[in-house]
Amino acid sequence: MNPILRSTLHGSLGFAAVSIAAYSIWAFVPRIAGSEVGMYALIALVYLGGAGLALCGLLHGQNRLPRFYRLFLPAFFGYALLWSLAWFVIKGRPGEWIGAIAGTLFFAFVAWNSLGRARGFWIAALMLFVLHTVGYFIGGKWMYGMLASGIEGWAKPQVAIVAKLGWGLFYGLGFGAGIGFALGWWQRIAK
Repeated sequence: MNPILRSTLHGSLGFAAVSIAAYSIWAFVPRIAGSEVGMYALIALVYLGGAGLALCGLLHGQNRLPRFYRLFLPAFFGYALLWSLAWFVIKGRPGEWIGAIAGTLFFAFVAWNSLGRARGFWIAALMLFVLHTVGYFIGGKWMYGMLASGIEGWAKPQVAIVAKLGWGLFYGLGFGAGIGFALGWWQRIAK
């Protein structure tokens, strides 16, 4: 299998698993943190903690887990902060788009810098943005479509759980594919 395709699939499936775990907070215990901001913070912590275990294999060489966390923690923290600021300050669809652009560009820059500034920054950054954003918006369509149509024989709270977890799945598949592509691309270029 092509190494870039393998990296993209690894990122997609691995980050989807982490994303479902993160979105489980929203689906099952959204009030555990006491506020919407607190819930977003708990979700971010699941991503920050779980992604290394699922995605460290994307890096080449030795000591993958600590190296991945050195790359991922600041990249994802900055992404999450920028996305959340855009969501809470700008709100609605414009906030989602500004957050996606600013957040993925920040993530790409930090990851690229951590990998030694390989050639091809803009190709991988664009793919990260596109795959992330496609996954995010497909997830949103899934959730709102499920909430509107329901599932025959299921109560609304049960449907809401499936709808939210589905958004997490699609978001994770897309963002993970972007992360996998970018890391694979920059490491291939660096050889």
